[in-house]
Amino acid sequence: MDGTEGSAGQPGPAERSHRSSVSSVGARAADVLVYLADDTVVPLAVENLPSLSAHELHRAVREVLQLPDIALDAFALWLVSPLLEVQLKPKHQPYKLGRQWPELLLRFTDAPDDDVAMDEPSLQFRRNVFFPKRRELQIHDEEVLRLLYEEAKGNVLAARYPCDVEDCETLGALVCRVQLGPYQPGQPTACALREKLDSFLPAHLCKRGHGLFAALRGRGAKAGTGEQGLLNAYCKVKEAGDGEHRASLSTHYRAYLLKSHELPFYGCAFFHGEVDKPAQGFLHRGGRKPVAVAISLEGVHVIDSREKHVLLGLRFQELSWDHTSPEEEESVLWLEFDGDNEGTPVNKLLKIYSKQAELMSSLIEYCIELNQTSEPAASQENVSGIPSAAGAPPPPIQRPQLRRQGSVVCSRLQHLSTIDYVEEGQQIKRVKPKRTTSFFSRQLSMGQGSYTVVQPTDSLEQG
Repeated sequence: MDGTEGSAGQPGPAERSHRSSVSSVGARAADVLVYLADDTVVPLAVENLPSLSAHELHRAVREVLQLPDIALDAFALWLVSPLLEVQLKPKHQPYKLGRQWPELLLRFTDAPDDDVAMDEPSLQFRRNVFFPKRRELQIHDEEVLRLLYEEAKGNVLAARYPCDVEDCETLGALVCRVQLGPYQPGQPTACALREKLDSFLPAHLCKRGHGLFAALRGRGAKAGTGEQGLLNAYCKVKEAGDGEHRASLSTHYRAYLLKSHELPFYGCAFFHGEVDKPAQGFLHRGGRKPVAVAISLEGVHVIDSREKHVLLGLRFQELSWDHTSPEEEESVLWLEFDGDNEGTPVNKLLKIYSKQAELMSSLIEYCIELNQTSEPAASQENVSGIPSAAGAPPPPIQRPQLRRQGSVVCSRLQHLSTIDYVEEGQQIKRVKPKRTTSFFSRQLSMGQGSYTVVQPTDSLEQG
């Protein structure tokens, strides 16, 4: 869930598709509008809408788009507005949740009453948070790959997925290839590249001017950093085959997804929050800064909503957590992790203020549960999805290359205000791989749990 807006000129996914609502359709036979990642609409003629489940609507979308069975796991239905995003369970009834939207906003957001009254969700067909990246590598259907590509592209352009300049240029070059065809020096496609620069790069890299145009014309002028880098990357996009045997767009969709997989927050659910700023200045003033909390099957990332870089990234093996509810005090998600203070090993606590703390805590718990149950199956396949030979050990996992110094995906603990403490003999449960102490019982080695997306009232669990 995330209501943060994208960069100027490129609205975030929630803002782009905020055009209609399930709740605005009555019980009569009607067209339900389901939005895809590219902002196109799939109209569904349905009967008795109030009683239809998300699973039934999901199946109807798959039938209209003629998607293969893998789409059942790869995608989910979401209710999305600029204020809140909710991935629906198969048994949820979108119409009834749409009618209860104001109640959800009051419980899980700090939106003013006027905004709550005006807000209306749209129904979207988007990537399932619980779909593992390794299974994406097994997909060959071009339309499924295209939908995943469109969603990842939208998140990159909206700066929802913070990327280094080099990665933005590489990803943007693949978008150029998809939209403009193979690079051909001197052809009109080069002019189209500059005219649609914000279709290829996040807004903060779109430095307008005559640089790229002059470079394409061979006049020797120096192009803007993002523009020239995009042009260089576009020239290097590899083509498979020649002439009539040239590869389909699936090759480039897959290449985009593989590059996106290097981003540690790819496929995350996003949540609103705030963290304390480090005290600065003579008066030690701190205050708070807005953050997006990105949670996936792999871990938790806290992203600076304004600066568009990671403040903290943790795998589940590296953290403990808990949350406090508004009934106890201000709604807070606590993250605990190992660190040091002037060379002394300490445990660090990060306090994330958010009315969505309960949702985040439940999602962390459920992701860990899924990982624990899926590990045996995953160990029997290699990265290509091919079962290992009987009795043979699983192939080694390919670790990503070391990240660049100063990368936007690296943690910036100096920008966070944390609480440090050292164990003083308390008997507190250990957590792998090296944790020594914890305030919290919620850890990687915890018992079974269940993820509840939205439950402000019992009526949300209809069907």
